[in-house]
Amino acid sequence: MPRTEEANQQIREEQRAKILAAARNVFARKGNAATMADVASEAGVSQGLAYRYFASKEEIFTTLIKQATQSVGEPAERIKQIQGTPGTRLALLISYILDENRRNPGFSQIFSRILADDSTPNELRQLVEKRGKIIQNIMRQLIVEGQATGEIAKDDPDQLMVALMACINGLMKRATMLDPKDAQKHFPETKIILRMLNADKKEK
Repeated sequence: MPRTEEANQQIREEQRAKILAAARNVFARKGNAATMADVASEAGVSQGLAYRYFASKEEIFTTLIKQATQSVGEPAERIKQIQGTPGTRLALLISYILDENRRNPGFSQIFSRILADDSTPNELRQLVEKRGKIIQNIMRQLIVEGQATGEIAKDDPDQLMVALMACINGLMKRATMLDPKDAQKHFPETKIILRMLNADKKEK
């Protein structure tokens, strides 16, 4: 019995997703040196099949970045608006970032390469920079609000935000470099990361 159009569409979507997931790992390891042959090999498909879904490695790369950057703003904004103390919302934001990177550990390495490579198209660079600013602005706001409630240490909020982002980015790079196929074990619990921001009892 021939497959329905719905079944064929599902197969196409699964193949496309598999190629993109493979490309994420390849670009994280090799950067611009990655080829369509590398992507196809990682995905376990023929190079011809990969070309059926994407015209070039540049198209794959652009698709990956757009997917990753578009998925950040809305969840982060929702977390900022939910009920709860600033400390609770900051914990949710950090948990969200860590969970995203547990699922997609290669993206942090790709983002770093984009920002460091002078040949990166401006469109992609701006998307990555915008993504970073969204997260940093929301994080800083929650830190400031948490300082007002006594949940967060009363240090310079910009320095606290930089330290927190450096910790998270370091964890993401570590997961990518050491064992991207088992990223779970390279990320501590959110509460452990938040301890660096805890206010001393004397501050409260």
